Amino acid sequence: MNDHCHFITLSEEPLSIDQAVLSLASTVNQYCDKHPLPDHRERAKLVTFRQPLQPTELPEWLCRQTVYPKLFWMNREKDFSVAGIGIADTIRAEGSGSNEASFEKFALSVAGKDPDARYFGGFRFNNQEEQEPIWNEFSSFSFILPLVQLTLENGTFAISCHLWLECGDELQKKISAITDMLKRVITDTDCSAIKIPELLTLTYNPDEKNWIEQCQKALLTFEAGDMEKIMLARKTTLEFSRSFSPLLFLLQYPYPQNAIYRFYFEPAENHAFFSFTPERLYRRDGNMLLTEALAGTCSKESTNGSDHHASEALLNSEKDIREHNFVREMISNELSKICSNIDMEKEVKVLQLNRLAHLYTRCAARLKPEFQSDSAVLQLLHPTPAVGGVPTAQAMQKIMELEPFSRGWYAAPVGWVSRDAAEFSVAIRSALVHDRFAYLYSGAGLVKGSDPFSEWEEVDQKIGDILFITRQEA
Repeated sequence: MNDHCHFITLSEEPLSIDQAVLSLASTVNQYCDKHPLPDHRERAKLVTFRQPLQPTELPEWLCRQTVYPKLFWMNREKDFSVAGIGIADTIRAEGSGSNEASFEKFALSVAGKDPDARYFGGFRFNNQEEQEPIWNEFSSFSFILPLVQLTLENGTFAISCHLWLECGDELQKKISAITDMLKRVITDTDCSAIKIPELLTLTYNPDEKNWIEQCQKALLTFEAGDMEKIMLARKTTLEFSRSFSPLLFLLQYPYPQNAIYRFYFEPAENHAFFSFTPERLYRRDGNMLLTEALAGTCSKESTNGSDHHASEALLNSEKDIREHNFVREMISNELSKICSNIDMEKEVKVLQLNRLAHLYTRCAARLKPEFQSDSAVLQLLHPTPAVGGVPTAQAMQKIMELEPFSRGWYAAPVGWVSRDAAEFSVAIRSALVHDRFAYLYSGAGLVKGSDPFSEWEEVDQKIGDILFITRQEA
């Protein structure tokens, strides 16, 4: 066990959430008497109070809470999920600049944290891009160690609270913050009375005419030999009759069996970013790295809704195979700079979702000793050609020139990080909710020979799941 971290498990017997909250509050209150700390500490200390729980619905619990920020994470395998409220500690940076500088600053901050602390959050897609006011609550990067969190990991439920003590912190003040938070925890998880309000309007930016023009400009760069691939995005704005909790999108996601990551970050009431993404950026365990190429998309509506026909269509599509190979080859070439023992699967597979299917290839590698930090991996892999383009620098510049909005956290790395491990997804199939407006973001990868009209339809398909929640089909 790390000398500067301490775990306190209250009871091995799973309790109801009501009992667990009371037990946590009592134990935290007694901590000062049983574990006095010196006034002057040389290093920060993390104390985690943990109580196993009886099965509990994490998103429903989170929706009932009135404390901010709120966050939620579920991995694609559905064996690890976290719902958190409040802030025990944070890793955050404001201001613009290069992505490289942002990633380096982030990694330096993580290096000073306890190895057992997991921080949840995300980055901007392009930190040099001028941000619209709707993204004001979402800084260049923001990661949170929740004050209180519910966890489901490998079939086991638990509630935890984090006592994070920096040098010079007053222990009693920190204890009081936790106990005050526990008093505010709502244990009822019934959300049946909470509804998404009436949808008033739906608009596109760019509209179809301007989308076609943008795609044509991108296609001209391919003819000139300046670029090989670019992903262009569209913002779909939904206006509702009143403001509401964005967590309703998480609660009412219509296809729970989809192999996707679920990410939700609400820094202020009714102002949240969330993503239902199938795409892993990478998973790091120590020096072992797992990543993948995911590019090439087929709508099942165009193949009679059949998994088999969608697979056949993708695997026999010259355009989709070519688009996928751009991503696959770039990842393999780039990883060679910081990794050894690179194992890229030879077989291209098909990831099946409810409405869509995607080509994907998995890749495992070992980080070289001098590159065992998330800064090196993030700089290398973000943006993938699936959300940026080839070559990367030219595509990033062209995206800023062509897209009439700022991407914010859309298509950026989101997930969790600790000193010794991390997992990031790519925040596509995502939305930003601000009061009574929801902004849905989706894109399409363009290569030589792409049809702008078909790409417009693909963008529609990619927001279909979120639109379905509002009872408005794409």
